[in-house]
Order: sequence, then C-alpha cells, then structure tokens
Amino acid sequence: MKTAPAGFPVAILRLLVLILLAGFSLVAGALSLTDEESAGKRLYREGLSASGEPIMARVGAADVLLPATSLPCANCHGADGLGRPEGGVRPPELNWARLTSAHGQQVNGRRYPAYDDGSLARAIQQGRDPANHRLDASMPRFLLSMRDLRNLTAYLKRLADERDPGLEADTLHLGTLLPSQGPLAEEGATVAAVLNGSVARINEAGGIHGRQLRLTVADPGPDRASAEQALQRLIDDEHVFALIAPLAPALDSELAPRLEQAGLPLIGPLSLQGPMPSSPQIFEPLPGLREQLIALADYATASLRVLQGPTLIAYPADPGQAQAAQALGRYLQNHGWQKVQVQPYDAAAGTVPLGSRSVFYLGSGGGFSRLANGLQKAGQVPYLFAASSQVAGDLLQVPDGFSRRVFLAYPFVPSDWTQAGRLALTLLREHQGLGAQHAVLQVGAYASMLLFCEGMKQAGRDASREKLVAALEGLHDFDTGLTPRISFGPGRRLGLSGAHVVTIDLPDLRFYLVAPYKPVVEIP
Repeated sequence: MKTAPAGFPVAILRLLVLILLAGFSLVAGALSLTDEESAGKRLYREGLSASGEPIMARVGAADVLLPATSLPCANCHGADGLGRPEGGVRPPELNWARLTSAHGQQVNGRRYPAYDDGSLARAIQQGRDPANHRLDASMPRFLLSMRDLRNLTAYLKRLADERDPGLEADTLHLGTLLPSQGPLAEEGATVAAVLNGSVARINEAGGIHGRQLRLTVADPGPDRASAEQALQRLIDDEHVFALIAPLAPALDSELAPRLEQAGLPLIGPLSLQGPMPSSPQIFEPLPGLREQLIALADYATASLRVLQGPTLIAYPADPGQAQAAQALGRYLQNHGWQKVQVQPYDAAAGTVPLGSRSVFYLGSGGGFSRLANGLQKAGQVPYLFAASSQVAGDLLQVPDGFSRRVFLAYPFVPSDWTQAGRLALTLLREHQGLGAQHAVLQVGAYASMLLFCEGMKQAGRDASREKLVAALEGLHDFDTGLTPRISFGPGRRLGLSGAHVVTIDLPDLRFYLVAPYKPVVEIP
C-alpha cells in the first residue's frame, strides 16, 4: 500500500480530506453570522440601525429626506442581493466577489472599476461609483454612522453565501402546526397524513431540484400562548423554510405579523373557518368563509328572490365568526337586501330565532342541525345557507322538511376532479390509510403541496423565500386536478375567490349543483 510522506496510508489521508470537506460543506450550508453581520443584515433588510436611532436617506435630485425603513436596500436589490429590474433600471447584483473583481463591473450600460471598502462606503453614502460617477438617481444616499456602515459592509460581504433557513444543499425543511389532541385532533391527523404522503411521493420522484423534503410537525397546543411557542420553535429552532397547511386557529391575528417579521412564506387554507389577516407571505389555495358566504348570497340574489327579507345572519359568540357575519350583513345591504338582522346564536341554549325568510348560519355543524330542528318544530322552514366546511358533517341530522331548502357553498365539486387528480388523491389516501373524511382539508393540504412544489421549481435551484413568493405570485390558472384553476397575483393571495353552490335532497343526501364556481367580483 502506498503511504503519504508522513507515514499515513494514502487511502486514510483521502478519507480525512473528504471528511473535512464534508464538514466544511455543512458549515457553509448553515451559514452563521457574527453580531456585526447580523446587525448589517437587519439594516439591509429593514433599514434599522443597531443603535436604535433612526436612519435617514436622501432621495432624488432634490435630496428629499426619508426614513431608511421605507426604502431599505432589500427593496430594490432583493433579500438575496440579486437585484430586481424596475422602471428600466436594474440594481446591480450585490455579490462581493463580483463587486471587487479586477475586471470591474458593467451595470445599466456603464462600466466602472472594482469596489473596495472605501468606494462602497462612498456609493452608499454619496451615490457615486468607484470612478466617482453619480449612480442612478433612484439610489438612496444613506446617512450612516461609522458603526452602521461597518455592519452593513460586513453583511454585504457575506450576502451571496447566505441561504435562507431550511434550505440546504441536499434538503429542504418544511414545517406545519397541527393539533394531536383536543377537538381538532382528527383534523390534524388527517392533514398530517396528506402532507407526509405528499412529501414521500415527491422524495421518491427525486425531490425538488435534487433536494429531499423534510417535514416537521409541531403541535400548537390548547391556546394562543402554546401556539405562539410552537410557531417560535419552528422558526428559531427548526429553521423551517416555509409553513404548509397549518391548523392553528388560536394564532388568529398574531400569525401574519410573525410571518412577515421572519420572512416566512405560508401556503395553506387558513380562512375556511373564519377570517384571517391577509399578508404578502400567505397564499391560500381555497376560498375562505367570507368568499363562500358571498357566493351563497349572490346565488340567492339572482335565483331565489328573497331580497325583501326578513333575513337573519346567525353566528356563535366568537370574534372571528362575528367579524364574518358583520361583513356578510354589509354585503347583503349593499346589494339590495332588506330587513337584514345580524345576531349571535347559542345552539346550546335551545332558543330559536323565528320569523326569517332566509337564514345564513355561521358556526359548528351541531348548531346547524339544532337550529333547523327548532325552526321546523316552530312550523318554519326558511332557506338555510352555510359553508360546507362548517356544517357538512351534520347534514344527516337536518329535518326532511328542509329538502332543497338547504344551500351549501363548496370550494370544489366532483366535476372539478380530473382523472389524474382523482387517481393521485386516491393513491395517497390508500398509502396513508385515509378515507374521505375531512375532504376539504385533504384537498386543501394536497393543493398546498402542489403549489409549493410548483413555486420551488420555478424559483430554481438557487431558490430563496423571496423567489418562492415571487413565483407563487406569478401563478395563473394553475391546475391542481381537484379544484377550479388557481390564480394569484401581486395583490391577490387567495387562489379561489368564489365557490360552488349546492342544494340537497333530504333524507337521502343527494346533492345538486345549482351554481357553478365563478370568481366573486366584489369583496367587502
């Protein structure tokens, strides 16, 4: 056996080199920043100083003073430093090796020498390149302290090497929040099965751009505090790249600002059960409760001639449901409905509101059937409207007298399913031991994974969270095989803005489509 000069066998020496290289690769993939670089990152992305003092910038030929928080570097150069063309100007790529190349740079048709620390400081503070020519007038001139300038420069030197959390050379780490105990445990287990089955299928096919997917499921616990802690663990400890189809209603208004602070994208049907705050980071594949109720209202307006009322909107004592009920009330009144009453309904109390020609119901399935039974006992059979995601499991308990007088909104119907979509979902169900229970949640989770995969494929091998958001934003008429075609846009984060309307023959539960899906034009 050949040996190295120091007496080590060559094979062992090669093995040690490979181990060292592998270790270096792991360290490089999980780039950690110094305190100085971390402060520079915050300044770059948010325009905030490490000292807490406000930073100002001069903008345009008139040197208008504006806070740096309104125009941080990342706004134009991107969180990844690659630059975003806008208004005929493309900000240069902030890659330190490229900026300092001996060959210099050419940006927007103009050449200039290589940068160094001093010329970079001049560009940031005075808007001049290394040849002392003025940069484009769109480039702000930041008024920075020496400390802030050092921090920003330190971060710019690392920017090209920094990957978003959860994105490694060979793996892509996703997270979700799903309850394993309590009233939503069954729903949580169903969504977990769909997500795990989808991840397994994607990995068996080679992953996404050579990366294998890994999914971490965290239990949000019984209340807001525990849900916030679970989300914090996924962000700070697990370092997930994105959230997929979480089921954590306790987070409510806390979710959107936390996602935006972390720059964390989320894909999933959040607002099926009630309003959720909108956010540029959140992409929903299915219509929310609000959109489903409006689809029902539009159908009733056009086909049932019930605008004269009286109309009741009944909701449980829940802030989210109350918000949705009030929004629906305003929508009806704005569209010619008269005598519209919005009031809480306590199904457990047994008191039934009487005298309405139409009743829109928000709340749990058990309350829906109790309301219907109470109305029939009082000799009243008004039209009943509800979202299927809230009451579908309770339809067997609705009295026969409401046959063809119950109208439900569905995000999808069997005619939306293509042969390929049906086969894919059937195989996933078989592999995961699922039946047809919680079909809306199943399809929502499955569609969320399809959207994530498509977004990541379009983002490319050199992906980032920002590129994923941009790719999803550009999706139009995306075919899931199980829903109407999904479209997003710069100001649109809801893939479907309407719903199918179905009526029911009781007691044999035969469903009849009376109004196919069409996008809702006006949202209150």
